[in-house]
Amino acid sequence: MKMHAAITEEVILDAVERGYFTLDNPGFCIKCGLEAYGCEPDMRKGECESCGKDAVWGAEELMLHIVA
Repeated sequence: MKMHAAITEEVILDAVERGYFTLDNPGFCIKCGLEAYGCEPDMRKGECESCGKDAVWGAEELMLHIVA
């Protein structure tokens, strides 16, 4: 999967950790790199509020793809 350069493994792991201890429910747009909030952990291809593309993924779902 091709992701925006701003979305690194460290950024994803930090977001997953925050999701465990806060109510953030973070995710990321893999096209523009913007962090999204209120995402289900298993979200795939949600609409980005910034660029409008269906490219928002939940942080936990992204983590599964970088590990695999």
